[in-house]
Amino acid sequence: MADPATISPATLLKDELDIVIPTIRNLDFLEMWRPFFQPYHLIIVQDGDPSKAIKVPEGFDYELYNRNDINRILGPKASCISFKDSACRCFGYMVSKKKYIYTIDDDCFVAKDPSGKDINALEQHIKNLLSPSTPFFFNTLYDPYRAGADFVRGYPFSLREGVPTAVSHGLWLNIPDYDAPTQLVKPLERNTRYVDAVMTIPKGTLFPMCGMNLAFDRELIGPAMYFGLMGDGQPIGRYDDMWAGWCTKVICDHLGWGVKTGLPYIWHSKGSNPFVNLRKEYKGIYWQEELIPFFQSVTLPKDCTSVQKCYIEIANQVKAKLGKVDDYFNKLADAMVTWIEAWDELNPSGASKSSDLPNGPSK
Repeated sequence: MADPATISPATLLKDELDIVIPTIRNLDFLEMWRPFFQPYHLIIVQDGDPSKAIKVPEGFDYELYNRNDINRILGPKASCISFKDSACRCFGYMVSKKKYIYTIDDDCFVAKDPSGKDINALEQHIKNLLSPSTPFFFNTLYDPYRAGADFVRGYPFSLREGVPTAVSHGLWLNIPDYDAPTQLVKPLERNTRYVDAVMTIPKGTLFPMCGMNLAFDRELIGPAMYFGLMGDGQPIGRYDDMWAGWCTKVICDHLGWGVKTGLPYIWHSKGSNPFVNLRKEYKGIYWQEELIPFFQSVTLPKDCTSVQKCYIEIANQVKAKLGKVDDYFNKLADAMVTWIEAWDELNPSGASKSSDLPNGPSK
């Protein structure tokens, strides 16, 4: 595998990566990202009122999908895509035909490193995805494949080749990704600490995945990146990316792939209202004390050899075990199955590009 310190990621993956953005507003934030994003194709998933026109700055190559498009393309299966919630972004993962996905929120801007240089977040994510992960044995110098680093004394040589990286989880400066109770008691707290490190999350360890600065290998793990049923009509919100992260990590552990976290940083410009967040989160804050032990105990049989099989098995276990916690989890488990069915319909072997979709996107 190429040394990630010497590759030219922007050139290498120009035609192999889509940028997925969920939004309810004009995408003026793209101007700041223009030097980094303009070579890439954007998939914009418009949430909320489909009659509202969303403006995209000139010069970007993009597809724009609204709720009417989702309903036309998926038909009855559109019920698995959340409404009035950023979880709608996973529709963009489904319709993409690229190998890699980068997703970012529209209140995220270009951050600066400690030297004052603009951070090319997309380039760092690509470097993370193109270098191996080491989930089976922790390297105390963090990423051993980075220039100037290596495996430390005592690291088994049999594990130094690493495994494919499925997910690159980036971080944020300024507004931290806190839950509502923490926001309420620390309203003025800002993250100013830039930690120059990337690490592989060890096998068997869960993490709270944030979807605002996230990249993944769609060909490897795409079908597991379902952001659940959240938002309008559902009893819970703001757990969409975490649900996807828990499912994804369990599957990566089972199939032998890696998840990285750390660099790159973006600048998170505005925090959401903690009182609104509390209303969305309060059941999740209660339920997560059941959810985490559930995911920690999930085991997948050996015949689960694909992401889809793994995901359906998790859905079955959600219904069997979490359905007792609340009927919502029965509904979520059914949506998980619907999601896989819709994914496979839109991504049969030999599918070429998203323009093949029935009725196409809005533009």
